[in-house]
Formats: sequence, structure tokens, C-alpha cells
Amino acid sequence: MRHYTVHHDGVRIPISRGGRGRPLVLCPGLNSTQADLRELTELLRRDHDVTTFDLRGHGLASAADRYTFDAFLSDLVAVLAELGRSALPSPPVLVGYSLGADLAVHYAAECHDAVAGLVLIDGANPLPEPFITDVDLADFRAMAEDQAQRSERAKGTAHQVSLTAKDILDLNLEIDEVRSGILDRYRQIDHSITMIMSTAIAGDSTEGRAPRHNRLWRAGVERLVHERPHVSASWLDTGHGLVFTHAPDIADIIRRTHRPARRATS
Repeated sequence: MRHYTVHHDGVRIPISRGGRGRPLVLCPGLNSTQADLRELTELLRRDHDVTTFDLRGHGLASAADRYTFDAFLSDLVAVLAELGRSALPSPPVLVGYSLGADLAVHYAAECHDAVAGLVLIDGANPLPEPFITDVDLADFRAMAEDQAQRSERAKGTAHQVSLTAKDILDLNLEIDEVRSGILDRYRQIDHSITMIMSTAIAGDSTEGRAPRHNRLWRAGVERLVHERPHVSASWLDTGHGLVFTHAPDIADIIRRTHRPARRATS
């Protein structure tokens, strides 16, 4: 294992790298840290050279004065630039969870030759209509407050998140807007893309917002797969915490879809 730090935009980003095999970079999402993704990381390191890191305001990264989509994207750009300077043997597979998936798509659309392929876990969904409507605002505000309170209890640990409830809600609203135009980003990417999605991102209730949001989540992916033949989707019968509850399943899908090329034998 190697641990080092990238400094950029006034933020300190901790990076960990270990394992052997094909290079892979794992980007966490909103309210998740590299410590939270430890099980998936350890599974992938059995046959990949895996790099993980914390986004600003998450885990062991320092807090920041802005938590916008572009600010988080700049963190990913800085980490991959550092890895480029460390002379990776080949471009990495870029794996993103939730917000991390959206960051991965935007990065790959701009830096075609810097990645070998994408794995998008329950994010980067080209939704055909807004996910958060005026009717949903109260629920999302309450979820943001709950997430901020849980983060406060993790203060001082590798699982802490420095964002306030307002930061979390504002970013969720911005992500909704970003996803409304993300289909254009996909059109700029020719690499193989594997999506690993939850069937119940809004929970399994048959009442309230859950049925609409779950239908919308599936509709966005189905539209993408129909338009972009190099995109494949796997569905796991669970919720948005799939990286924590179904890490072995996710690792198996990644191995099947992004298997390193075999060396030629004489």
C-alpha cells in the first residue's frame, strides 16, 4: 500500500494505492469516503491495482469553501493528473459511485485517452425528467439533515463528512440539473461503459415518491442503453447503498466486464 497527498485549490486530498493487475481508480460519491468503500476496494485489489481517494470535505480530505459539482470534478482531475505523473502502466478503468459516477462521465468526455473504460454505480443517470420536484423538496431536505447529523457523529474519523445539510441539499439539486444534460456527455465517450444500478434507489415502498423515482431511475438507464450500444447495465435488487450491501456482486461484475487482456504465449 502507498499513501500520498495531492494539494490543489486549497484542498488536501489523501490517496491510497494498492493491489496488482490492471489499474483502476475508485471515486466515491456524496457522503461516502474511501473508508466506507473498504470492502469493495479490498475485493478489487485481488486482481487490480486500485487507487482510492477522498473528495473534499469527506473522510481524511480537508474541508473546503465550496462544494459544487465543478469543485468535486476538479478533485478527480487533480488525482488522475497525479497518477499520470506516477507513470501508470496503462490508462485506468474509472469506477464511480453515485456522484462519483457523474464525475467519471464528465472526466471521460473531456479526457478520452486518460481512461480505459467506465464502471458507473448508481449514478450518472440521464433522467428524462427532474428527479427532485417541488413536491419532493421537503423529503430531500429532511434526508440532507439526517445525513449531516450522521456525519457529525463520525467527526474525527475516516468516515466523517464536513458538508452541512444545506451543502448536501444544494448539491443534490445541482446533480439533478447536471443529469438533465448528461446524455450529451455520453455521446462524447467511445469507451466501454458498465452501469451497475439499484432497482430501488428510493426504497421499496409502494406509496409516496418511491414508485415514481424508481420508475424514473430505470427509464433513464433504458434510454441510455438504447441510444448507446457500448453501454451495458446490470441491476441489483437493492437500494442506493449497494456498494456497502452488495460489494462482492459489484466486484464480480467489474471483473467480468473489464477483464485484463491475456498475455500472448509463445
